[in-house]
Amino acid sequence: MVQTRRATRRGRDSPDERRSRRHELRLRHRAPPRRHERPENRRHRLRRRGHARSLPRRDRSRRSACRPRRVTLSRPRPHRRRRQTPPRSRRNPRAMTDLKFTNGLIPVIVRDARDGAILTLAYMNEESLQKTIDSGETWFWSRSRNELWHKGATSGHTQKVVHIAPDCDRDAIVVTVEPNGPACHTGADSCFADVPPAFLDRLMNVLRDRKAKRPEGSYSARLFNEGRDKILKKIGEEATEVVIAAKGQGRERMISEIADLVFHVSVLMVDEGIGWGDVADELKTRER
Repeated sequence: MVQTRRATRRGRDSPDERRSRRHELRLRHRAPPRRHERPENRRHRLRRRGHARSLPRRDRSRRSACRPRRVTLSRPRPHRRRRQTPPRSRRNPRAMTDLKFTNGLIPVIVRDARDGAILTLAYMNEESLQKTIDSGETWFWSRSRNELWHKGATSGHTQKVVHIAPDCDRDAIVVTVEPNGPACHTGADSCFADVPPAFLDRLMNVLRDRKAKRPEGSYSARLFNEGRDKILKKIGEEATEVVIAAKGQGRERMISEIADLVFHVSVLMVDEGIGWGDVADELKTRER
């Protein structure tokens, strides 16, 4: 029986090729990682005379054509679904039906979605409001021409509607837009050119608060505490940094240094009681 079994196997390795199963537990141990097997786990792989049995090596240069191989596929691009529904202000037109029109018109404040700047003041009737909701671009009623007009129809400076909201009395509307060009017919970004940018207003308000309260750990408060000379020294340093950045250090570095300079100039303005509106008035006198 033993000879028959050995003849049948034709000299192949025994089933116990990797480890002994004599004291096998119910669950098989996982296979050791390649080239990281412990020496004590190799005791059973010995020939009859105690010599280590070498495993048959395969010629890696001769790969079988039927051998499964890995195929590298490019990762598919994430599927971008197009917006199937309009913004909230256009999903529910009924929310705009209880507005209070005066002589068929309602005032509309148009503001920039990027920085909150006021762009223009216009008027809408029910038809232009509905066109604005349906098209996603601003439509107004021209009181001088007595007709509807689509903002940017001739100039191309359209305004993409982001949000529409009435005021508390529902007799005025604020339309937040993403402008595709200037809002004013003069070519200015805003019809209210003298209004300082909203972010500068916020910065000045924060600096005024820091000067009044002097909170501990605030850099602005420390500048105010150290006095005018310290503020002037920082302005000189930041102005020099702007010049150095402009000499070939790139656009991003220039933006960073200009921001530092504007900040410290704003600290000086607050310390002196000057606002950006005062600066705008002075610049207007220099227009040619």
